Amino acid sequence: MFAGRLTQFTLRALDWLTARTLPPEDTPEHHRTGRRGEEDAYFYLRRRGYTIIARNYRSPHHRGELDLVGWDGDVLCVIEVKTRTARDMKPAEAAVDREKQRELSLVARDFLRHMPASCPWRFDVLAVYYDRGPNRPTFELFQNAFPVSYNRRFSNSGFASSY
Repeated sequence: MFAGRLTQFTLRALDWLTARTLPPEDTPEHHRTGRRGEEDAYFYLRRRGYTIIARNYRSPHHRGELDLVGWDGDVLCVIEVKTRTARDMKPAEAAVDREKQRELSLVARDFLRHMPASCPWRFDVLAVYYDRGPNRPTFELFQNAFPVSYNRRFSNSGFASSY
């Protein structure tokens, strides 16, 4: 537990130092916020006992990416991270609409082809809010956030249903 906190502190210190010594990034602010949210989500999930095995997985066959993939006990979790700086707009988890779910499902199926066919899995959504300041995120974890319906086309591969 201490090693994770030390690593997180070190990364924040390096980010702070980088911001003061290197020229400003060309990346839009919302992309930097999202990246920071994924980083904090990684450490939050580790503290909750998840074992993260992949970050920002991209499929060569489908657009989109899986933010985090990890084990929660014996269940493989595909975790979509949504980050917000305020709560006054639509909730972060609401951004995972049907189209986003479909996109995630296709990429997840490609990832799952590398796993045993009997591997139980699910989709989680983790909302990260920085409404109390950039160094005080709050988290809302939605386990088994949405189902994946059975699709006969994928039934031979064993990846059609989720846990």
